[in-house]
Amino acid sequence: QLQLVESGGGLVQPGGSLRLSCAASRSISSIYDMGWFRQAPGKQREWVASINKGDSTNYADSVKGRFTISRDNAKNTMYLQMINLKPEDTAVYSCATRRSAFSAYSTWGQGTQVTVSS
Repeated sequence: QLQLVESGGGLVQPGGSLRLSCAASRSISSIYDMGWFRQAPGKQREWVASINKGDSTNYADSVKGRFTISRDNAKNTMYLQMINLKPEDTAVYSCATRRSAFSAYSTWGQGTQVTVSS
């Protein structure tokens, strides 16, 4: 059974950068789509970005131009490079996978906390 483990979160000042990692317990090369989500306190979880097996990417408008999603199949790892972080980016970030464009994200990691504050 696929397991996902996020890392790389932490406390950063506004304008700073972080790179999140999502390590999978097995090969990710055949996984149709992998995504990053976030949930801020008191808010619903929201989709942040996704990347499919063809390396096509999509981003939420709120992070376009600041976040970059990528995947390294050789390392079974997906990344989220975040620059110019804002206080409103503060949330628990989780990664997830789905089997097709018509299925829900069904495998989730435990999340990593990102806090943007001065």
